Amino acid sequence: MSAPPRTRTRRRAGGAAAREFDIVVYGASGFVGRQAVAHLAAHAGSLRWALAGRSQAKLEAVRHACGPGAAAAGIVVAVADDAPALAALASRARVVLSTAGPFAKYGDALVDACVAHGTHYVDITGETPWVRRLIDRHHERAAADGTRIVPCCGFDSVPSDLGAWLVAHALWRDHGEACVEVKARFALRGGVNGGTLASALGVFEAGDQDAFDDPFLLSPAGQVPADTMRHLDPRLPRRDADFGGWIGPFFMGPVNTRVVRRSAALLAAAGDPAYAPGFAYQEWLKLGQGPAAAAAGGAMAVGASVARVALAAPSLRALARRLIPAPGEGPSERSMDRGRFRCELVGRGARGTVVRGLVAGRGDPGNRATTVFVCEAALALATQADALPSSVPGGVLTPATAFGEVLARRLLDAGMDIRPVPGDDRSSAY
Repeated sequence: MSAPPRTRTRRRAGGAAAREFDIVVYGASGFVGRQAVAHLAAHAGSLRWALAGRSQAKLEAVRHACGPGAAAAGIVVAVADDAPALAALASRARVVLSTAGPFAKYGDALVDACVAHGTHYVDITGETPWVRRLIDRHHERAAADGTRIVPCCGFDSVPSDLGAWLVAHALWRDHGEACVEVKARFALRGGVNGGTLASALGVFEAGDQDAFDDPFLLSPAGQVPADTMRHLDPRLPRRDADFGGWIGPFFMGPVNTRVVRRSAALLAAAGDPAYAPGFAYQEWLKLGQGPAAAAAGGAMAVGASVARVALAAPSLRALARRLIPAPGEGPSERSMDRGRFRCELVGRGARGTVVRGLVAGRGDPGNRATTVFVCEAALALATQADALPSSVPGGVLTPATAFGEVLARRLLDAGMDIRPVPGDDRSSAY
């Protein structure tokens, strides 16, 4: 789909202070959308914001359930395939926060409207083939207009992207070394909501699996390194000296690594010295110590391969849809409260210096943490536009390129553990 035509009434991004709403949450009655509304009800302060979606009654119910902090929030009714309604929504907002997936199915018209009206945009997608299509359609115009279109602002892929950015810049700031590589190890506890599972199945149903597997899917043209072997997705577990134990392929790696590589390529092209030529990033799942951990990693690798083959069959995808939670459903409040995640990072400089980093938090990573990530990203756009990084001021961006240290500090203030952060006494190596 081509980008929508320019409109004479469109305002440039950053110049829309007179718009009716500072933030509009689209998909506000969905599982993550309801949590996003609750977060803004507690943290939006005097900002003007609204709930948006396809059902007036459901939106009003969510607003009521979120208490006094949401009482003044507006209601905007707009269906995902109603381009005029979405254009009207975008024209009223400075920032749109979308939780309405699968994004390849429901997201195009909303992003089209945001680009046309110079409205900043964040979402929680992990659908990288769809993000690639956004880049092809919209990056050039959004960059020229200073509009920040920032997908992947949930657990896909803030810990990976922001963590790698912080480690690389700590190497340059403290040691004067460009970062050659970063690797991350994840440990997590949490559940999955129906919308996330529907998005994953949608990759297969759209025939996007080959694109999904491309390690450089999101990289700018001409930014693919000559040595591609260092960047291929790992398939087998291994023992790693830096992490002191067994690590295995991380199921979110095929999403997060593409985002981190795009960040490095965009920033290097803009003159950022923190990334060495051929910068490499990989991520892993923490397995533990000893033979049992190695065996568990091998079993997980086999299971992932079997699942991949199985989901290529339409009949098995249909069965999976009957077994998984429906969109709008997810873990219980108690289960989400008991969740947690930990992303440990090791960065290596051009002269061999090692810097370690950490992004960690309490609460279900795919739901609780995702809500904090995307809401704080939207709040950064709405309240700290002048403080955001200026090296890549617009386009289809990544969390690191769009927000950088601003988001790191917001997440620290929200209770997450993030290290290293420049000039903060909480930033010592873990």
